[in-house]
Amino acid sequence: MMHAMVLNTLKSPLVWTELPDRHPGPGQIRVKVAACGVCRTDLHVVDGELPDPKLPIIPGHEIVGRIDEIGSGVDGLALGQRVGIPWLGHTCGICPYCRMHRENLCDHPIFTGFTRDGGFATATIADARFAFPLGEAGSDESLAPLLCAGLIGWRSLVMAGDGRKIGLYGFGAAAHIIAQVAKWQGRSVFGFTRPGDTGTQAFARSLGATWAGGSDDMPPEPLDAAIIFATVGALVPLALKAVRKGGRVVCAGIHMSDIPSFPYRLLWEERQLLSVANLTRQDGIDFLGQAPAMGILTTSTAYPLQKANEALADLRAGRFHGAAVLKP
Repeated sequence: MMHAMVLNTLKSPLVWTELPDRHPGPGQIRVKVAACGVCRTDLHVVDGELPDPKLPIIPGHEIVGRIDEIGSGVDGLALGQRVGIPWLGHTCGICPYCRMHRENLCDHPIFTGFTRDGGFATATIADARFAFPLGEAGSDESLAPLLCAGLIGWRSLVMAGDGRKIGLYGFGAAAHIIAQVAKWQGRSVFGFTRPGDTGTQAFARSLGATWAGGSDDMPPEPLDAAIIFATVGALVPLALKAVRKGGRVVCAGIHMSDIPSFPYRLLWEERQLLSVANLTRQDGIDFLGQAPAMGILTTSTAYPLQKANEALADLRAGRFHGAAVLKP
């Protein structure tokens, strides 16, 4: 048997459930879960803010574990190998976006923990093509947040361009990773938190931020780009105001509250407003391949698997710095 925290009904607590063992089909692997990060997207799934989830569903898409069964037709992976399973769990390979090497926009995707059972469990089934070998460096708990907070943060940073002064709005799991990446690249980081949250501002500075303040503050100098990790649409005009002429604002979340109207002058002078959707396997190869050299230190709070509801509640309330990680 396996155990999982299952979402049976939207906007309801997850239920500790005993399930029959599952076995991988052709092209799939079974992974014994060692750690699974708790992402804000999991909150969006539970709270019914994303359309058409598969119910019942086992959430979780920042999965680290070891392969304990391999289906037919799988090459390049071995029993006992440590792998990471991300949000993007399968693409069709034939739609126009897949053919353009933009699989993050696939017309017929499968998402881990949303339309396919995820990692809030003792084991999970995954498409072998969408499993990233992780090697043996680093603990399971420290690696788990890299599988979404890190990957989406990386894609957002790439889309932000080569500017040297980067603002990060919402200093949670993704920002605390990407701040370290940006510093490693020689950039200056400006951290924006909830107004008055001096504790998180101090946390941002401890990770090398040049400046940290409230989201309603203006930085001491114009930014080349800003990445919005918080799910608050009202941050968009604030970030546009903070970037220089020709600067970029990247919205990194899969869900955001409505963006209020704002004067065109904030967008004028060739400022750009972009959104990030999902990730590609190449993002994983690029980021995870360089991560050991970057010296990323993830800050995490560990919870037993059975306390997934507590972890989600703490994430919603902002009761910890960095990331939350479930450990079976």
